[in-house]
Amino acid sequence: MDKNELRICGYSSLLISLMANSARLLALRTNGLMARYWQFDLGELTFQFVFNLVFCALLFYLNLEKGAGFAGYRKQKRYGIYIAANGILIFLLMGTGNFLQYTLFAGNHLTGIYRMGYFPRLGLSAILIGITIRIILLLRESKQKDKDHEQLKSAYLEAQLELLKEQLNPHLLFNSLSSLSGIVREDPKLAQFYIFHLSKVFRHALTRSGTALVTVAAELQILKSYAQLLNMRFEKAFRLDIEVEQHDLAARIPHLSLQPLLENAAKHNSATLENPLIVRVFTENDCLAVSNNLQEIPLPESSTGIGLVNLNERFRLLVNREIEIERTNEMFIVKLPLSR
Repeated sequence: MDKNELRICGYSSLLISLMANSARLLALRTNGLMARYWQFDLGELTFQFVFNLVFCALLFYLNLEKGAGFAGYRKQKRYGIYIAANGILIFLLMGTGNFLQYTLFAGNHLTGIYRMGYFPRLGLSAILIGITIRIILLLRESKQKDKDHEQLKSAYLEAQLELLKEQLNPHLLFNSLSSLSGIVREDPKLAQFYIFHLSKVFRHALTRSGTALVTVAAELQILKSYAQLLNMRFEKAFRLDIEVEQHDLAARIPHLSLQPLLENAAKHNSATLENPLIVRVFTENDCLAVSNNLQEIPLPESSTGIGLVNLNERFRLLVNREIEIERTNEMFIVKLPLSR
C-alpha cells in the first residue's frame, strides 16, 4: 500500500470503530434501556474499540498489502478461496473477541447478552471494510490506467522528439559544411580554426543529444561557440549581444533551441561593415527572446524549411507552449517560452 492508501485505511478503521462502538455510550444513562443490560465500563469500551480497530486493520492489511495471502488470491482471480478465507477469518475474530470480552468483563452485562451486540457489530464493520477495500481497488485501477496512459504518451513524445533530432543535426551539419566550403576557398588557414570551433559545436550537440530540456546557461554556451563560426565567416560584420538576467540562467528550454535562430539570421540577412548583422538575446515576460535587425538579401541560401517549424514543434511537445514570432520593418524577433 502507498501512503495515501495507508491514510485511507487508518482513517476508515478509526471511523468504523467509533461508529460500531458508540452505542455503548448509551449505557451512561442510568434510566435508559441500554443500562438495563450493560453496566458502563470505560475499560470494556476501550477493549471493544481497540479490538475493533485491530479487526479493521488486519482485514485491510490482508486484502490490500501486496504479497499478503488474501491479496494474492484476488490477484490470481481465485475468488472462491478469497471469499472463504475472509469469511473464516472474520468468524474466528468474532469468536475470539466474544471469548475475551466475556472472560474479562462478564460481570458488566447479563449472560449471553454480549453476543447479541458483538456479532452484528463486527459484521457491520466487515461490510464497511469490504466497501472501503473495493473503493481503494477502483482507485488503484484508475491510477494504473493513468500511469499506462502517461507511459504511452511519453513513448509517443520520445518517438516524435527523436524524429525531430534526426532532422536537426543533419540540418546543422549541411549548413556548416556549406559555409566551410566558402572559407576553404578564401582562406585555408582560417578554415582550420573554423573546423576547430565547428567540432566544439557538434561536441555540445551530440553529448547532450539525449537530453530533452537543458538550462539557458548551457544553451548560451553552445550559442557562443556557434557565434565564433559566424565571426570567422563575417569578420567584423556580425555581433552577438547577450543580455540575460542571472536568475533566468537556471530556466530550461529544449536542447539546441538558440543555434537555429542564429543560423537563420545569418542565412537570410546581409552583413557588411557599414551595416553589421546584430543578434540580441534577452529575457522578456518569462520568455527568452532572440532578435536580429532585418537586412534581407534578395536570394537567400537554400533552405529545407525545417528550422522554425522544428523549433515550434519541440516547444509544443516539451514545454506545452508555442514560440512567438514578431516581424516589423526593422526587426525579426522569436520568443521562446521558459520552463521553470
